[in-house]
Amino acid sequence: MKIALIGYGKMGKMIEQIALDRGHEIVSIVDIDNQQDFDSPEFASADVAIEFTAPQAAYGNYQKAWAKGVKVVSGSTGWMKEHGDEVRKACSDGKTLFWASNFSIGVAIFSAVNRYLAKIMNQFPQYDVEMEETHHVHKLDHPSGTAITLADEIVENIDRKEAWKEDTTDKKYLRVDHIRRGEVPGIHTVRYDSEADLITITHDAHNRKGFALGAVLAAEYTRDHQGLLTISDMFKF
Repeated sequence: MKIALIGYGKMGKMIEQIALDRGHEIVSIVDIDNQQDFDSPEFASADVAIEFTAPQAAYGNYQKAWAKGVKVVSGSTGWMKEHGDEVRKACSDGKTLFWASNFSIGVAIFSAVNRYLAKIMNQFPQYDVEMEETHHVHKLDHPSGTAITLADEIVENIDRKEAWKEDTTDKKYLRVDHIRRGEVPGIHTVRYDSEADLITITHDAHNRKGFALGAVLAAEYTRDHQGLLTISDMFKF
């Protein structure tokens, strides 16, 4: 498969290596200093572009790739509130975007456990639920896209929570806290606490390899599918 990379930071370099190891060809690498390469024949030859950049750049990158007929896999977060409707419309009109807040296979499994546990805990109002996410100090947005996805899943399944919020003590909201520390790749913890006991589930990433492998697997899936795709399409848990 021919892959273009949009963004060539730590994640982009790791994706490149895993893609090469899996027998794929990197035909174009577009970063902040060579934006003109979006117009190159090499970029247009890609089956899929894998995009990991800043929130403010992501939607524009999707449009540039789509203009060349290239499908996109993206792990960029923070653009959904402003451009979510536009992306959904574009994908219903024939464009393709595989988007996930987290491409880790472990996080996909964790998310399935999170949904199942929330359905169970909906029956036990004596347990209050809260969430905490920890990431490296370079991550500017909060809460993380993964935390937002997990929080939405909890709210959808627990009737006593109206929505999620940061820095709240109001029990009708799911409290989501964030910590920025060192070079932590990502830790997400959900806690159900009662007077009698505490139930905790945690996903703790050792490194970024799981995210990078998941992105390449998503590209392989996207090559043969179209529309607005996500992890639940690829993994049927």
